[in-house]
Amino acid sequence: MTITVNLNADLGEGYGAYAMGDDESMLGIVASANVACGYHAGDPLVMTRTVKSALAMGVSLGAHPAFPDLQGFGRRQMRLSAAELEAMVAYQIGALMGIAATCGGRVTHVKPHGALSNMAAVDESMSMAIGRAIKGVDPSLIFLAIAGSEMAEAGRRLGLATAEEVFADRAYDDNGNLVSRALPGAMIHDPDVAATNVLRMLEEGVIVSITGKRIPCTAHSVCVHGDEPSAVAMATNLRKTLEAKGVRIATLPEMREGF
Repeated sequence: MTITVNLNADLGEGYGAYAMGDDESMLGIVASANVACGYHAGDPLVMTRTVKSALAMGVSLGAHPAFPDLQGFGRRQMRLSAAELEAMVAYQIGALMGIAATCGGRVTHVKPHGALSNMAAVDESMSMAIGRAIKGVDPSLIFLAIAGSEMAEAGRRLGLATAEEVFADRAYDDNGNLVSRALPGAMIHDPDVAATNVLRMLEEGVIVSITGKRIPCTAHSVCVHGDEPSAVAMATNLRKTLEAKGVRIATLPEMREGF
């Protein structure tokens, strides 16, 4: 049986005169793009350029909502009420939908960013607020959520198509959560190590933590962070390795029936 998986990257994370990552190269490798919506990065012109490039490359579009934290790149924790969080996520999804419409495309998934994602991964209330925002804007949107997280559970509970995501370039702790970027070893920079880890996740259905613990996982989608200096080399090697093993790369909408 052929394994099918989605490759995604967080893109459009420049702002004004400031560029971040090599979006054009990444769009030639991944199948889905998570586009920053202006809160942690991105602005209307950056969003428009990213959307146009993604559509030209046949890459599906996702909103990448975050905490309102430009200076901290959305990686600093914030405490918001469920009502404010729900409205904040809906606002950002709507912003990208408007840009996509002007470019002749449409948003098909939503993936929370940074601290918002990491906090919601272990917080039921936050996860449900994000899920309600997604469903309220468009119940056909795919919720791209960290594998095994409270977000994935919330998405299924709300009846959303829910894709579970693993990370090629991140280390995991013994609870199956991402190791904090503040700790050594949180990022994986060796493309071969990353590819080996992803193949294990796909073929064996397990994540191996930093201590060697084997944690069962479902992997519909694999993320390579677009803002890392090694992103293009990492993503290129990963796609080449997966395809050499007979793995089929698809967009999230193409995989929808498998969620």
